[in-house]
Amino acid sequence: MDTSCAIKATAHQLARLIYAMLTKGQPYVEQGIEAFEERSKEKQYRALLRKARKLGLDLVKAS
Repeated sequence: MDTSCAIKATAHQLARLIYAMLTKGQPYVEQGIEAFEERSKEKQYRALLRKARKLGLDLVKAS
C-alpha cells in the first residue's frame, strides 16, 4: 500500500468514527491492542482459508 492510499484509508476510518459519534451519539471507545491483534489474526485466517479453498484444500484450526 503506497503512502497516499494509506493516508486515504486512515482519513476514511476517522471520518467513519466521527460520523458515528455525531449522528448516533456513540462515544469513542478504545478497543485496545488485544482486540486489534485478534481481528488481524481472524483476517489472516480467512484470507488463508480462501487461498486454500481456491487450491482445493481444507484448513483445520489448531486448538
